[in-house]
Amino acid sequence: MLYRRLGKTGLEVSALGFGCGAVGGLLVRGERAEMVRTVARAIEAGVNYFDTAPLYGNGQSETNLGWVLAELKADVIVGSKVRLAAEDMENIEAAIVRSVETSLGRLRRESIDLIQLHNLVTNQRQPAREGVTVADLERAMAVFARLQAQGKVRFWGWNGLGDTPSLQEALAAPAQTVQCCFNLLNPSAGRPVAEGFAFQDYAQLIDRAAAQGMGVIAIRVLAGGALSGSTDRHPNAAASVDPIASSSVYAADVALAQRLAFLIEGGYADSLVEAAIRFAIGQDGISTALVGISNADQLEQALSAAHKGPLPSTALGGLARLWAEGGWASPV
Repeated sequence: MLYRRLGKTGLEVSALGFGCGAVGGLLVRGERAEMVRTVARAIEAGVNYFDTAPLYGNGQSETNLGWVLAELKADVIVGSKVRLAAEDMENIEAAIVRSVETSLGRLRRESIDLIQLHNLVTNQRQPAREGVTVADLERAMAVFARLQAQGKVRFWGWNGLGDTPSLQEALAAPAQTVQCCFNLLNPSAGRPVAEGFAFQDYAQLIDRAAAQGMGVIAIRVLAGGALSGSTDRHPNAAASVDPIASSSVYAADVALAQRLAFLIEGGYADSLVEAAIRFAIGQDGISTALVGISNADQLEQALSAAHKGPLPSTALGGLARLWAEGGWASPV
């Protein structure tokens, strides 16, 4: 397993991170023995970063990850999050402290290695979307710093989703990490895209964050599963997925993914999933790429992809030409 520095934290994280969210669903809906077996195998293979949140299964992911790691007596790096609801905005500090302390209990830990603000970052508060302003984000980072002084968290960061100008502005906030949406459908957080690109242009947020010494955690590298090229869902996985920064419906993302078949036909990868993972871990500036896991077989597929390393330059050239096409992505 390849390890990389998580920005200025000093932590060394595996290039492949274990996503414990509801999309993959293992740590939310899986059977107990399956969870233990799969997490144990991930650790054996060198995966040392596990990412969860209170939002995933209404706390179920944190609870399950906590007892699995306790049973395995595992020494790994755990990231969790705080999501501020509309009613929390009058007292952000109290809401964050309450959320972190609840997460510590679920995770059975005295400290969370990485705590992250899980809200969208927008130019004004948007209660319906749980969007917070950059000023709100800066207040949250200050609370995280106080929790660090109390020994309850080690490092902190934020979720790089929201309005592009606000996300760029938020890079000035005092934080060590940022999560960035990055995949073969929308690579704009790490690659330049053509003018008029149909999806949100994140304006190379990854590069800008990394240039400031921030650790970057890539999310949605499989586009919620659409980059399998199939609409089939594993029983542990979320029954439906709302796309992020791509098509308006999941089926359209799947159809778009199928246009990447040249990566398989050209011998660059054995599957679209493999190609997607290798694309993400090969991006400069990314510390770890999260893959949502539904079962042990999916973990093995992800491990195999990571072991093969980044896609070759010829494959990346073909992708750049495809993205440059005016009709690459047309939202439904």
